[in-house]
Formats: sequence, C-alpha cells, structure tokens
Amino acid sequence: MWELRGGDLAANKLSGDFYERPVVVVAKELLGRELIFNSPQGTTSGIIVETEAYLGPGDAASHSTRGKTKRNATMFGSAGRAYVYLIYGVHYCFNITTDKKTVPSAVLIRALEPRQGIQIMKQRRHKEKLVELCSGPGKLAQAMGFDLSLDGASMLGTSLLVTEDNGLSSEIVATTRIGITRDADLPLRFYIANNRYISTYKGIRHGNYINIH
Repeated sequence: MWELRGGDLAANKLSGDFYERPVVVVAKELLGRELIFNSPQGTTSGIIVETEAYLGPGDAASHSTRGKTKRNATMFGSAGRAYVYLIYGVHYCFNITTDKKTVPSAVLIRALEPRQGIQIMKQRRHKEKLVELCSGPGKLAQAMGFDLSLDGASMLGTSLLVTEDNGLSSEIVATTRIGITRDADLPLRFYIANNRYISTYKGIRHGNYINIH
C-alpha cells in the first residue's frame, strides 16, 4: 500500500463512523471535503463539489437493486470502501460505500475542484484548463488515477482518504441525478452552489434545483 506524503493529512481523515450513516446524509456532508489519493505517480486531490446518492434495493437506479453480483459486491460490504466500476467499457466511476452492511448504498463522487497534483492531472487528462480536469465522474477518475484496482479499498488508510476539513461554502443544492432513466425524478444529486467545477450534462450545468441550506 502506498503511503501518503504528509502525515498531518492522514491524521485528519474522516473516521469510519462518518460513512456508517444513511447515504443521503453522507452525500451532502462529503461536499467541501478534500479527496486525496497517493499513487506511484504522486499525490492528487480535489475538493468534493458534487455527489449523487444511490440507495439500497428500493432505488431502481442503484446497482444493488438486483442483488449482489461480482461487479457490485463492494456495495454489500462495510461502509467507507471505494466502489469503482467501469461504464461503457471506457470510463471508471468512483463511489464510497455507506450505511450498515444490510444497506448496500454508495455515494458517487461526480466532480472535484482540483487541489494537489495539478500537473499530474493535466498529463492524465491531456487537458490544460482546470475546469476540464475533474468536472464529471469519468474525468475525475482519469485525473485522480482511479481504476478497478481500487475497488474495495478502504477510505480509512493513508493512501486513499477524505479529510475532515470543510473549507468551502456550505450552501448546497439538491436536484435530480444525471444520466439515468429509473427513479430519475428523485432529488439525490447534491452540489456546492455556484461552483464552477461541477459537471455538465447535455450542456446543462445547473438546471432546476432545490436549495436545501
């Protein structure tokens, strides 16, 4: 396992108790915190600015709704684990599991505001503009260096973690999730209001929303 440079950051990581709560609560409270990954290429990180909550079996858009499979097995384990999967055979998506083992739920990390390892991110993404590095789940996975080797990895170690500090505005917007057809009307997408690094979908950045703070 790789070691994170800077023990102070590792000591400041979120605890397991943070993740062992309902997915909607975790999805909101992850906003504004720093997601850090230390790979062989170096440390990359970003402030979480957009998330989506995927509930248990009652959520038709959730991978867990049809039961446990090889692909979604991590969702049926303990909270505070990375759940990584491949979509369209091209892009990786990075999630964090939540709640009790009996509730297979996870938070999709949709967008980051880049902080550490900007040059590494640019090289991985072949992009120069900061807003093009992590403004979407596939983009951020590429920029951060996330792939299937991280599926099931603990968020409680020193290589992959989220810090306790929350340095951004607490004004949060709730709206519907993006790119799904089932349970598409549920307001389970959350983002920091007026943040320029959130994702877009078919050219729409904000759309209709509910301000929850």
